[in-house]
Amino acid sequence: MGLKPATWLLLVVGLVCLLPPCTAAQIKTTDTRWGFHLPLPSGVTGAESLAFGAKGQGPYAGVSDGRVLKWGGSAVGWTTFAYNANYRKIPLCTANVAPSEETETMCGRPLGLQFHAKTGDLYIADAYLGLMRVGPAGGEAEVLATAADDGVPFHFVNGLDVDQATGDVYFTDSSTTYPRRFNTEIMMNADATGRLLKYDARTKGVTVLKSGLPYPNGVAVSRDGAHVVVAHTVPCQAFRYWISGAKAGQYELLADLPGYPDNVRRDGKGGYWVALNQEKQRLDATPAAAPAKHLVGVRLDADGVEVEELTAAKGVTLSDVAERKGQLWLGSVELEYVGLVA
Repeated sequence: MGLKPATWLLLVVGLVCLLPPCTAAQIKTTDTRWGFHLPLPSGVTGAESLAFGAKGQGPYAGVSDGRVLKWGGSAVGWTTFAYNANYRKIPLCTANVAPSEETETMCGRPLGLQFHAKTGDLYIADAYLGLMRVGPAGGEAEVLATAADDGVPFHFVNGLDVDQATGDVYFTDSSTTYPRRFNTEIMMNADATGRLLKYDARTKGVTVLKSGLPYPNGVAVSRDGAHVVVAHTVPCQAFRYWISGAKAGQYELLADLPGYPDNVRRDGKGGYWVALNQEKQRLDATPAAAPAKHLVGVRLDADGVEVEELTAAKGVTLSDVAERKGQLWLGSVELEYVGLVA
């Protein structure tokens, strides 16, 4: 006796769901341990953010003594591209006699970097000195803003990206209470005074797009310019702020992340690379239950779904993953080199 059509349908569905396509999408893993290392000059560390010129120059990296360095290839190495006024005025900034943690309030600490391709200008988010800019030839960077138009000063300027179509700059002030040197207090005290801001290239004003944010960090303008992705170090999430369209002004969750994010960068496929400074700690974690792999970054697709993960040796942390011509350039606020995964 034959089975009824409905019974056949149930059997077919059951069999299909036993096959691999019905399982969760496979996440690609890229091990960064076999990449190249580009050592930074002696005495400096922490290439927190990386940027490339319109013609592929670089990478450019902000480092611990307040400068932005440029990589000129193996024959040239690292050279000074940009610096702030204090770097030349205060001898302590160039003497290399004190830890950068003790001098960065005076000498500055460049974090987020991005070029505006049309003008060749490099925009710099300096944690202490504010939003800055330097021309295509480099040199001394000028301070564009140290406070928003509402009069509230910046305390911890951090992530940054440029809308290449308009020249507007989107950046974060991670806290209006704590400066960078007290960043652990932001997490310990669940500080939620951070802001997402916009520097208008035409009016030169700075507006607050969203306030009351918990530790906003990296920023990336979407490929179509419709929204801005913002990484929140705590609580390990990525949100997006809609710039235009029916959702303009809305701030919505894009992804829960497996670690504490730093910078966010567009990838070459319409999604985003998110660097992880540390893996998320489980409340029930024990030494025996420690993860077999050490995550330092993830790639999200345009909808916030994780499609790739980066792993590294224990002790390695990343603050930036910048994709360039199919290669991954890796920055870290703690390490003495820039990584390259070809």
